[in-house]
Amino acid sequence: MTDQTIDQQKTAWLQASVLADELDASEVTTLARAMGVARLAGQESLVVEGDARRTLFVLVEGRLDVLHDHQGTDSAVYRMSPGECAGTRAFVDGSPRKAGLRAAGDCVVLTLEPDDFEALLAQHPLLVLKVMRALFRITHSNLMRANQESDALRNYVTRSHGRY
Repeated sequence: MTDQTIDQQKTAWLQASVLADELDASEVTTLARAMGVARLAGQESLVVEGDARRTLFVLVEGRLDVLHDHQGTDSAVYRMSPGECAGTRAFVDGSPRKAGLRAAGDCVVLTLEPDDFEALLAQHPLLVLKVMRALFRITHSNLMRANQESDALRNYVTRSHGRY
């Protein structure tokens, strides 16, 4: 596969992700060129909870399980679908991973390293701004989903609001 073919594939994958919602075609191509590709076999770990790795991940094929360590055992707390991103917080603030990621089957993930993203700042500041807005929307959406799940569980456990 030529570099041009790989870039075209990465561009097509990225275009279908939530990260590209605001980006025009040339911006998607520029960002895709800055990204790497990781291919995982089923049950292969991409990152483990506590890692210092700051990479942003965009799932483009297959499924990834988001894992949380509970008393020494990894428990799946969410299953990602193609187009979703993981690692937004670690990517932005550099803090250790709060969850692990493991392939639920064969999958393909686009990767973006902070240094490669920051290198775009000088020549493509609007692209960087749009991606940062997308990261904020993704993080906010994840927080809202977690709050809704917590509310549903609380309602179930306390039998409030007539739900049990």
